[in-house]
Amino acid sequence: MTYDVIIIGAGLVGASVAAALADTPLRLAIVEREPPRDGGGEWDSRIYAISPASRGFLESVGAWQGLDPARIQPVRRMEIRGDRDAQLAFSAYETGVAALAYIVESRAMQQRFWRGLESQENLDVVCPARCAALAREEGGWRLVLEDGRRLVGKLVVGADGTRSWVRETAGLKAKMSPYGHQGVVANFACERPHDGAASQWFRADGVLAYLPLPGDRMSMVWSTPDAHAAELLALSPAALCDQVASAGQGRLGKLSLVTAPAAFPLALMQVERLAVAGLALVGDAAHVVHPLAGQGVNLGFADARVLAALIREREVFREPGDPTLMRRYERARAEDILAMRVVTHGLQRLFSLPGRIPATMRNLGLNLTDDLAVLKGLLVRHALG
Repeated sequence: MTYDVIIIGAGLVGASVAAALADTPLRLAIVEREPPRDGGGEWDSRIYAISPASRGFLESVGAWQGLDPARIQPVRRMEIRGDRDAQLAFSAYETGVAALAYIVESRAMQQRFWRGLESQENLDVVCPARCAALAREEGGWRLVLEDGRRLVGKLVVGADGTRSWVRETAGLKAKMSPYGHQGVVANFACERPHDGAASQWFRADGVLAYLPLPGDRMSMVWSTPDAHAAELLALSPAALCDQVASAGQGRLGKLSLVTAPAAFPLALMQVERLAVAGLALVGDAAHVVHPLAGQGVNLGFADARVLAALIREREVFREPGDPTLMRRYERARAEDILAMRVVTHGLQRLFSLPGRIPATMRNLGLNLTDDLAVLKGLLVRHALG
């Protein structure tokens, strides 16, 4: 079969590329190993802070409207604390927006996208399927699946995650720099209301974040060294609750575990090229940054939005994988990705430096930023997208 666009990976970002091209005459295919699993109504320990810009994109492709509003929590305030009582706060009210972000479960978004994919008229969902070979040929790329099926695409979009098979097979080099940290995640019921506020602490043992969930619940993300992550995972539920509550300075009172803790390794990944003729990378296949700013999925949705817009706006004589379009995609995404990489990597390194002088400087910086309305405005506008 020959397609205009073949998307490999039906995760959030890959699915959003397909959804953004739903009303075009292009013939699409999306290849995925297995459909998403139904959580049976249980809360998902993996959540995302969706920026207002990403929400707008999801609304434009019809994905946001199908989410259960009762399981979406607007973030109305963000409080960041240093390791020496310094703090920086952002308010949706002061910024003039309805919310700084929206906390949504990963599984809920994935299932909503999947329902849309199954009903999309110009899309073939190839699932379950495993990729075996990918080769450049005249006018596009030939994809061979393990069961022998062959698909040819004028454009192949690699949306298959950090360890991207597409990226590796196409020969696009990536530099992976592990932080030696894990992101430990879990959901908790809280004794005190969070009032829609997210909190983040830069601590000697890493970065701890409380993200509000609907009701008196919160999701924790603790980015911490491997050894400490292993200690957290080994704790009993009661001991973990006590430690997380103490590390959060008792802000939400007594905690009760809702979902079992899990962990994932943290790394910085830089890709040499985002695109070549007939092939483009999006999402975690294209970039991985430290999660302390919670912007990874938002970067991915921006990739999808930009790539889909370029494909839709191309001149009639250009194919979706035209080299000029691929160069435009790379240029359009370069600044945003670089800025987020510099900010997240820089903050991670800054707060990892031992000693009195680095501690004094970074905490002074937080307090100074909190006092400068113009600088705070620039930071929050970038975060809003």
